[in-house]
Amino acid sequence: MTNSKLDPKKLEEAASKLRAIAHPMRIAVIGLLEKQEQMNVTQIYEALGIEQASASHHLNILKTKGVLDSRRSGKNTFYFLKHEALSQMIDCLNRCH
Repeated sequence: MTNSKLDPKKLEEAASKLRAIAHPMRIAVIGLLEKQEQMNVTQIYEALGIEQASASHHLNILKTKGVLDSRRSGKNTFYFLKHEALSQMIDCLNRCH
């Protein structure tokens, strides 16, 4: 057993990210962005067959929680995975088994 202490702030941050990705539509968004390096809102909602407002809602949650990032190009906003954040979560989950 390690002598590391549990940091409540870090635990809450991790739990917050896990809650953000624990939704079928957000898992689908992450799946799309694993295949395509970046996509705009239109590409995402068309690929998932959902309304634009719904796609924007899910993208906002994922971005706010640090799972996605975005960049603007003209009138478009392109979303992409923050691989470091996802890798940290996966590593953490793998250690918990």
